[in-house]
Amino acid sequence: MDTMNPQAKPAPVAFGRVCILGMGKSGDAAAHWCLRQLQVGTGAVSDLLIYAGKTSPSTLGSAKPFQEAGIPVIFDEQHVQGSFDTCIVSPGISNLSDFYRSAQQASAQIMSEPEAAYRISPDDWVVITGTNGKTTTTALCAHLLRSGGLLARAVGNIGDTCIAAVDDRAPGEFFVAELSSYQLASTSRLAPKAAVLLNITPDHLSWHGSHLAYMDAKLKAFDNMEPDSLAIIDYTTADARLCAMKLERRDIRVFPIDATAVFAPRPGAGVESGELVINLPGHDTLRLCRVDELLIKGEHNVVNALAAASAALWCGADPAGVAQGLRNFQPLEHRIEPCGSYRGVDFYNDSKGTNVDATLKAVTSFPGKRVHVLLGGRDKGTDLQELVDTCKSCCATVTCYGESRERFLAAFADCGIPVLQAGGMADALQVALTQAKAGDVVLLSPACASFDEFTGYEQRGEIFKELVAKLAEGNR
Repeated sequence: MDTMNPQAKPAPVAFGRVCILGMGKSGDAAAHWCLRQLQVGTGAVSDLLIYAGKTSPSTLGSAKPFQEAGIPVIFDEQHVQGSFDTCIVSPGISNLSDFYRSAQQASAQIMSEPEAAYRISPDDWVVITGTNGKTTTTALCAHLLRSGGLLARAVGNIGDTCIAAVDDRAPGEFFVAELSSYQLASTSRLAPKAAVLLNITPDHLSWHGSHLAYMDAKLKAFDNMEPDSLAIIDYTTADARLCAMKLERRDIRVFPIDATAVFAPRPGAGVESGELVINLPGHDTLRLCRVDELLIKGEHNVVNALAAASAALWCGADPAGVAQGLRNFQPLEHRIEPCGSYRGVDFYNDSKGTNVDATLKAVTSFPGKRVHVLLGGRDKGTDLQELVDTCKSCCATVTCYGESRERFLAAFADCGIPVLQAGGMADALQVALTQAKAGDVVLLSPACASFDEFTGYEQRGEIFKELVAKLAEGNR
């Protein structure tokens, strides 16, 4: 990576002596930005030191360009020594950890990489957060802003890190940032023009210490909202509604998304007679498109579409362009992604469905279809009763495979639909095919991690698609 940039402009902030905590993707990007400031002499950074965390091939490779530039990189040490003006912390390091607390004591201020990026370039941000659906909503919102005539880029946990995108940001370009609770926990000045809170379900409890702390971290996206900003909240989950009440008590403008009501809230967004309807404050009612025109499947994606469209319209996107963008947005990879047909059976790759909540959304996305769902992988130990009840009403068969097979088989033992079993994912696909017929859906939505067979959900999804492609080729 070329760290020199002769065209770099003076930075609008001064971070002073900087400590980078952690050398994952976020820490690496922040360190590279700081190194460029030192080399070009913008005055934003006066000194740089990196605490890389544990030694690994990845961290050793990331550290090399900094070591060659004379920047100290410290491994396998969690007691931060010295005095720093700013610490930029990687999201993998919990604010409850000794490592974080040591850095906090040694630093005048501690912040996440997105917070640092916001301070460098604070105009025109949209923040998307929640437990599930963040990536689809972020990509869709950026797409709708562009469809509506504005410049926009998806950043954060999708695409470039926020800080890697700031130096070549175009005037007037919106940053649509997918931010996790980890990243939001270490923000203090972030003030987006619009922020979306999707569903909240218990997650990352070991990192945050409690579900309440997890919710509070999500709410930090709204802490500094200006009067002309909009807090867009998914009202379909109880915890999100609770967050909305907290925001209203702070006089933050809340915009509810409720796809279950007969009429869209005013102000708010919902579905009326099969159409996506948005009632922005101070605007006429907008009817954008029909639900059945969306290429992304499932009730949860209706909420995602309403949230993304509301944010884009609030930021000034043209309504006709937004409507067209809703109709032509393609499903993201590994998220209820159509991946082919064989003998009239349609296949969907939802490898990103690594928890029960995500799989519940996937199996309910095909009303009127016979669904054959593949469940399995590395067990997360979560309660399976709701999954069993939902599959009983939505699925024709369930195939259990992988390390989690025995527990899943036991949970589904008396569910009233055929429950099949297989060794690995490839075998599970073949087993499901013995029960599928033309017009049916075979859905990979495992409700488990992938690490018993694969390096991650991405590899799992890619191999599933390759298996489907081979089936289709053999049918020609």
